[in-house]
Amino acid sequence: MTMNDIIRHGLRIGVTLILLAAAIIAALWMWNHYEVEPWTRDGRVRADVVRVAPDVSGLVTQVLVQDNQRVVKGQPLFIVDAPRFRLAVAEARANVAAARATLAQARREAARNVALGDLVSKEEREQGSARVASGIAALEQAQAATDVAALNLKRTTVSASVNGTVTNLQLRPGDYVAAGSQAMALVDADSLHVDGYFEETKLPRIHIGDPVIVKLMGEREELRGRVESIAAGIDDRDRTSSSNLLPSVTPTFNWVRLAQRVPVRIRLDHVPADVLLIAGRTATVKVIDNHPRTAQPKPVPAR
Repeated sequence: MTMNDIIRHGLRIGVTLILLAAAIIAALWMWNHYEVEPWTRDGRVRADVVRVAPDVSGLVTQVLVQDNQRVVKGQPLFIVDAPRFRLAVAEARANVAAARATLAQARREAARNVALGDLVSKEEREQGSARVASGIAALEQAQAATDVAALNLKRTTVSASVNGTVTNLQLRPGDYVAAGSQAMALVDADSLHVDGYFEETKLPRIHIGDPVIVKLMGEREELRGRVESIAAGIDDRDRTSSSNLLPSVTPTFNWVRLAQRVPVRIRLDHVPADVLLIAGRTATVKVIDNHPRTAQPKPVPAR
């Protein structure tokens, strides 16, 4: 074997070893990246949705906002039949005036009966006192009805309870709305956050307060945030309750067990003005693990 053959043979072995080492490094990197590192493409922008509902029933006379309009807390959204409730307040106030007049008359009669003394029977004096007490109760009832009518009039104007955006608005003037029925949806802007659905095998490397990088689909700029909380439970689809309230567990077992997805709530630190943070958008979430695993200390045997 000549020197050239030895050199060529050594080069082949060297190249083979280099390729083998590169393949091992790539395999380890891919294993660490996909199976160990806490990141997921299964992320969603989420927000609390306020189901705006009136406290009184009636026809909608005015809609004061438009679809996808941003509103602030306390801003009027729509008005429900205010003239009808103004008449109810006027009627309640008239009842209060009538109750006051009746009570005044009962008090005059009771005072006259007391002044006449023995000229008036005891029974008649007691009836006069009873009429006064009944008049006082009637006046208080009329005043309470007036307060309720005034409160209903105030609540004919439905206002935003949070800062947010009106979405999917279908309410129109002339629509009839019932008390407690949803009239429009309001996305709470102060509750916008990201939920990352991580595999349960990656949870040991996720901790409260860890920094997070969020990449929204279609956006070039990365968002920064921190882990705010980890869900306390998820639905068990293999278990239900039977008619006798005993657990019913599906009698199946798959050799390939898929890791469950656990929601992890991400609080965003800052969102640039040009980034549309819309509830439901898809995001890639990567948690920066600042807690490297260390060997657990051996337990000290009890004496």
